[in-house]
Amino acid sequence: MSIDRVRTYFRQYDMEDRIREFPVSSATVELAAAALNCQPQRIAKTLSFLVGGHAVLVVAAGDARIDNAKYKARFGTKARMLSLEEAETMTGHAVGGVCPFAVNQGTEVYLDQSLKRFETVFPACGSANSAIELTIPELEQYSGYVDWVDVCKGY
Repeated sequence: MSIDRVRTYFRQYDMEDRIREFPVSSATVELAAAALNCQPQRIAKTLSFLVGGHAVLVVAAGDARIDNAKYKARFGTKARMLSLEEAETMTGHAVGGVCPFAVNQGTEVYLDQSLKRFETVFPACGSANSAIELTIPELEQYSGYVDWVDVCKGY
């Protein structure tokens, strides 16, 4: 299971106990916010795209939406989300649990500016019923991100 892969990843940092698993789904921003009893915008959703034949993950605030013009300017192509099958095969995580941790080799992670307004955020941990609370510096450290990007709107 993908959550086991993420748990193993965080074990090397002595952080696996910070992963929260819920008896209910946290597969969407709304469900995750309800499970965590937090504001939806603090959910760090991970969006998966196909760019140049490989997976690109954009971690953004729960209330942010992709701005197609900004996305194209940054990545040089129209935003095309991975299909359910592509997401799991290319990133190592199924939709609903896609996260920036313990991803398959070749998957690039980017953090969107929409996250910078929070002290802590809640990304998923590889399953549709998990999350971890991280500070922004922790998210930077453990996501292995390539760069901060500004590809969202509406937040």
